[in-house]
Amino acid sequence: MKENEQAQQALARILAEGITHGDALELLPRLPRGGIDLFFTSPPYADARSYSRIHPDSYKEWFLPFAREMYGATSQTGSLVLNIKNRVANNGPLKGQRHPYVYELVLALQHIGWRWIETYIWAKPNAVPGRFGPRTKDSFEYVYHFARGAKPYFDLNAVRVPYKADPAEIARRKLDRLGRRNTQAGFGRDRTKTYLLGGADPGNVVSVPQTYNQYKGVAHTAAMPEGLAEFFVKAFSPAGGVVIDPFAGSGTTVVVARRLGRRAGGFEIHEHFIQVARQRIAQDVAEDVPGFLSQAG
Repeated sequence: MKENEQAQQALARILAEGITHGDALELLPRLPRGGIDLFFTSPPYADARSYSRIHPDSYKEWFLPFAREMYGATSQTGSLVLNIKNRVANNGPLKGQRHPYVYELVLALQHIGWRWIETYIWAKPNAVPGRFGPRTKDSFEYVYHFARGAKPYFDLNAVRVPYKADPAEIARRKLDRLGRRNTQAGFGRDRTKTYLLGGADPGNVVSVPQTYNQYKGVAHTAAMPEGLAEFFVKAFSPAGGVVIDPFAGSGTTVVVARRLGRRAGGFEIHEHFIQVARQRIAQDVAEDVPGFLSQAG
């Protein structure tokens, strides 16, 4: 009981601070076991940022201790949503090839208990051109949804998109009396009722422009656009739920989650991001770039 009370007190402090300065690996064990509804985060990418260089060969081993701590702190209906970017190896035997560290990490997360529910694509229509060798520019990133239990919280209605079909086609489909579609995995939806819900099911492609000067004074080189955080917070956490970003950076996840009525906090190891992040939280300032989803027919 005492340990639980201490964990609840620690969570209350984290939520009050907004962004807590420190190493997530030291702060995550302080969270109450099974007390978090959503971990939404974009950790440092492999071999990409001057403030945190992690070689792709060792990335899986580096991340797994964080994943284990998050697993223990996640509720049975809770989720981990992980935004991560693939890399081209710049040295070693894989030089010039796509490094498989992202896929190795996904499989490793399954092996420690996380349920791999879905892979989303963050499409970036204004991705930066660059020198990528014999390939086109990178214009997407992965966003992986993992769940603690078999029935994670998921609010499809919160992220519906406008119908692509014209009104006549919608009216025709409403007359369908055999609209149930089941998959071998046991999932499916009744198309006869879909059109009563005010919007189409979104695809798993989230299109959000990449931004480079999100907030005056933010020196973060990998700032997340607001639209990306908004989609996943809406879909995978209930109103009033607890959302934690263990690699909070300039605070976008926390700003967006609080605006959406969640209790949110984050951890950040680099002190020079803390002040600006807390200022953004206090002022409810995050990059005002909306996300939009691929439309269903």
